[in-house]
Parts: sequence; structure tokens; C-alpha cells
Amino acid sequence: MVEKQFKVTDKAGIHARPAAMLVSVANKFVSDVNLDYGGKNVNLKSILGVMSLGIGHGETFKLNASGADEQDAINELAKTLKTEGLAE
Repeated sequence: MVEKQFKVTDKAGIHARPAAMLVSVANKFVSDVNLDYGGKNVNLKSILGVMSLGIGHGETFKLNASGADEQDAINELAKTLKTEGLAE
């Protein structure tokens, strides 16, 4: 399992558009990809799960992936979060 922590830099937090983008990226990979925030763990391949968390500006969360392409999944998600100005 590969895990990485991020801090939200977007002032609007992880709202609908970025959540949809993250779900789209996560679905490119066969590995299980999850998001941990506030004691909850949701499937990153489900937009409802991500939206239910309501992650705001300045909050920290973890992404973890488990499977054949786990490292590639985390690397691509980290790249997306950074290039879109969502989190670092």
C-alpha cells in the first residue's frame, strides 16, 4: 500500500469540480484508491463518497492506493492536485 498526505490549498476546498476530477483520475487505475479524512475512509472512485466529506481549505487528508499500479495512481493524483492548485 502506498499512502501520501496532502493539505488543501484551494480556498473553496474539495468541492464538486475537483472531486469529479480526482474520481476521474482514480478510475484510470486498477488499484483500490481511498481517501482518509476526519476519521472517515471513502472510495476515491465514488464522487458521492468524496463529496460527503466536505474537505475545506487548510484541511489535511491522506490518499492511499493498494494494487498493481498503486504507485502510479498516487503519483498521478498528486500531480493533479498540484497542477490544479487544489492541494500540496
